[in-house]
Amino acid sequence: MSKSQYETYEAPYGLAEAPYDLPRDFSCEPTEPYGQVTEPYGQAYVPGQASGPPSAPGGSSGGSGGRAEARRAARRRRATRGTTGGPGTSERAVALRRLVPQALVVAFLAGGTSAFVANDKAVRLSVDGEPRTLHTFADDVSELLADEGLAVGAHDIVAPATRTALASGDEIAVRYGRPVHLTLDGERREVWTTAHTVDGALRQLGVRAEGAHLSASRGRRIGRAGLDLAVRTERTVTIMADGRERTIRTNAATVREAVEEAGVTLRGQDTTSVAPDSFPRDGQTVTVMRITGSKEVREEAIPFDVHRIEDPALFRGTEAVAQAGRPGARRVTYALRSVNGVKQRPRRVSSEVVRAPQDQIVKVGIRQKPQTVAGAEGLDWGALARCESGGRPDAVDPSGTYGGLYQFDTRTWQALGGSGRPQDASASEQTYRAKKLYVQRGASPWPHCGGRLRG
Repeated sequence: MSKSQYETYEAPYGLAEAPYDLPRDFSCEPTEPYGQVTEPYGQAYVPGQASGPPSAPGGSSGGSGGRAEARRAARRRRATRGTTGGPGTSERAVALRRLVPQALVVAFLAGGTSAFVANDKAVRLSVDGEPRTLHTFADDVSELLADEGLAVGAHDIVAPATRTALASGDEIAVRYGRPVHLTLDGERREVWTTAHTVDGALRQLGVRAEGAHLSASRGRRIGRAGLDLAVRTERTVTIMADGRERTIRTNAATVREAVEEAGVTLRGQDTTSVAPDSFPRDGQTVTVMRITGSKEVREEAIPFDVHRIEDPALFRGTEAVAQAGRPGARRVTYALRSVNGVKQRPRRVSSEVVRAPQDQIVKVGIRQKPQTVAGAEGLDWGALARCESGGRPDAVDPSGTYGGLYQFDTRTWQALGGSGRPQDASASEQTYRAKKLYVQRGASPWPHCGGRLRG
């Protein structure tokens, strides 16, 4: 049936609008009379009586009364059109029109209430162990949590799963994860737990807490913000000291504490085979080292450096010491110690320079050597050298005055053009200077060995 087949029903009794549409051919004949019908303008219509407005003063009826009566008659004719009844039938039809919409409204409300009751569910919601009963229209667990403003993350637990459909009587549990900054036997890490107390978190994380040291009591509650927790489990540590072995069970934080728990005292420079402040591991063996020590000061020489300078006054291959080198001295402090009665290698502690070294300066000849000395060739210079110095170019007499192959004194040597000391010059240069001296003075400079020149 299309919308055009209906005519809009005007709400009686001052209703804002009709709750539904009636068909244009709608007709109903009631079996019982419904009494009076209130007409427009406040008039009551009674079957078999004329109706109209009250008479005007003076007993005459105005023209408006006739027009009103005509309109009412037209309405009555329309109401009874297509029926066989009289005026009583029209009254019953009008009254029925008024009651049908009210009956339909009541039926609509009754059906809506039944649907409302059917969708309502009574469930029990527990959040971190605190239960409460509530009514909800949510279809599944996720809708329920959203309605309650409960956000869950990767570390939280929801049972049953969020996509599970809800039914009245269901129980839903939410347990929020809590971050725990756990330092377990010296190793720090971040873990998550849904436990509410330290004891529950330890059980959930599988941490052996018997005999362990805890930075917080087992009964302490863990808030949503989390907790810093340090746990030192009980370990077996063996202490070797003074020729004895001691094995203990300990939850000590450092090796030093474990040694003290074993009844061993560290004194003075005593230490352990592992760092005393390190964390003792399960099954570890620690050796106590008894240390005795002292300090020793030693004076050590500082070698001097040698610098060579080219000298054009010297023949090639000739070197002369212009400045003698002198070693320096430093004062060095060493730590001497014995570990468990065994002496250790001295350890250098400090050093102080007492005297700086003096560099040695050596002149190196670059002058071309002369070939011969006229008047001195053909003599046995080797025999003279063996007689004077045993053939040694660096020989020096016991008084320190004469030196070299031919035992020059420094004054004579330098007068002949030599530099430095004769014993520092090469053998060839010494022979050259000796030949020059022979040309000047003959064999007299060598009164005891000069005769060897001629065999």
